[in-house]
Amino acid sequence: MATTEKTEVNGVDVPALEGAIEAISDDSSAGAFSFRAESEWKDALKATTTIDEFDQAGETISTREFTLDGDEPEEILGERTGPNAVELLLGALGSCLSVGYAANAAAMDIQLESLRFEMEGDVDLRGFLGISEDVRPGYESIDCTVYLDADATDEELAELRDRVEATSPLMDIITNEVPLETRLVAE
Repeated sequence: MATTEKTEVNGVDVPALEGAIEAISDDSSAGAFSFRAESEWKDALKATTTIDEFDQAGETISTREFTLDGDEPEEILGERTGPNAVELLLGALGSCLSVGYAANAAAMDIQLESLRFEMEGDVDLRGFLGISEDVRPGYESIDCTVYLDADATDEELAELRDRVEATSPLMDIITNEVPLETRLVAE
């Protein structure tokens, strides 16, 4: 990432960002984290998820803890008291891309005036409900439109997009198979 004379671009402390990149380049363990979520069924189709952050040794590295309440839409017997998991996935993707655009634009000395994402995905409940083995239980595809106003050329914006998409953890998770192991513990 290019060095800039500005201290802050898009609210991002560019020297601190460059320092973090250098520190992690020098010691890869400084950039290794485990994120954990614990979801607990509450009632009907509702669950509460608690999220925290750990280092690779399993030690808590922050005091931040977040709680998300999820529910399903009325069409599948929920009460819509919170977003469902596939809606949260779209929100997580938008959040991840927002961070990626802001940080990479700052590193490229591109000032963002506005940035927003619209994501949409289609789900056919026949897969989720086990009605048809020919239908995926998840998204068939996801469409994402980026609305961006910035002081940059079309070429710089294309480079920014390429950088963000090449390094986005959520784009990687969504577009590449991630090994998943489940365990069932009867209590």
